[in-house]
Amino acid sequence: MIVGRRQITTLVDVELITCIVQKGVADIVTKVAFEAGAQGATVNYATGSGVRERLGILGVAVEAEKEIVQIIVSSDQVDRIFDVIYLEAKLDTPGMGFMYVTKLEKAGTYIPLEILEKIKSN
Repeated sequence: MIVGRRQITTLVDVELITCIVQKGVADIVTKVAFEAGAQGATVNYATGSGVRERLGILGVAVEAEKEIVQIIVSSDQVDRIFDVIYLEAKLDTPGMGFMYVTKLEKAGTYIPLEILEKIKSN
């Protein structure tokens, strides 16, 4: 879409992976996501509450401090990146974290012309 003299490039086949992990694990999540093809990540810090007290009964110490990693990826990459994050962040271990995927209607950012031309040619 062209607005004035500027062109807006929107991405429509993209999804958002959100991974909530224990403090100190975001570096692992972003590293494996990049290795699997992700282009970037945003990390935020938060304090969690909820089942932490119940998990303590199982002998699992769950910290209240959390790191939230958000990664926008193309729909054809989402399963691969989700799987490597899940395994490397050990999300199959009680108290380690939670991850989900959200389908995005559209996203917009700067995309270099050579990349846009490559996409159009495919």
